[in-house]
Amino acid sequence: MHDEPGTILPISRRGLLASSAATVAMTATPPLSSTAAAAPASAVPTESVSFSVNGEDRSLQLDTRVTLLDALREHLKLTGTKKGCDHGQCGACTVLVNGERINSCLSFAVMHQGDEITTIEGLGTPDDLHPMQAAFIEHDGYQCGYCTPGQICSAVAVLDEIRKSIPSHVSGELTGSFAPSEMEMRERMSGNICRCGAYSNIAEAMAQVAGEQVAGESA
Repeated sequence: MHDEPGTILPISRRGLLASSAATVAMTATPPLSSTAAAAPASAVPTESVSFSVNGEDRSLQLDTRVTLLDALREHLKLTGTKKGCDHGQCGACTVLVNGERINSCLSFAVMHQGDEITTIEGLGTPDDLHPMQAAFIEHDGYQCGYCTPGQICSAVAVLDEIRKSIPSHVSGELTGSFAPSEMEMRERMSGNICRCGAYSNIAEAMAQVAGEQVAGESA
């Protein structure tokens, strides 16, 4: 028997859901013409940038959106600098730019034309460690080690920051005045997070290097 015109056929819940899912899938799939019209990779804007990295002149042609962190890691293969949070909150990506510490994940590489950049690889080598690297080893200033490159770069910069903060009128007595407190060092290092909690060891390493600097000036 054929259904008479105007008869409303019953639709099951399963059938309704299946029909709705098919409709969504059809409308969500882009037409082939729009896929083919997507911008080619060559259309991505790039810019050349030249800077000094660990004493070596380097030139790169980069997407203008590439961060300094990714330029170092992905393009120059300097993987000592770590990508932690990628939001400037952990300090694992800290490097030195013109002697000052920055979070390299928050800075575009093309912003550093002509700058002098120092990464953990440029501070010292296994055969010739920077004093801060040696102190971190001596005082176990690391555990998992992931944050350590950023911690060391930041620690080097912090001692320099404290030294520069000494009033100019005591510059003649700089050796005796340079005695950073543990509290000041901890406060200045607060942007570098150590999930393992080696903060006391890090402070001890920094104190040792500060003492060595004073002793060296006294000699």
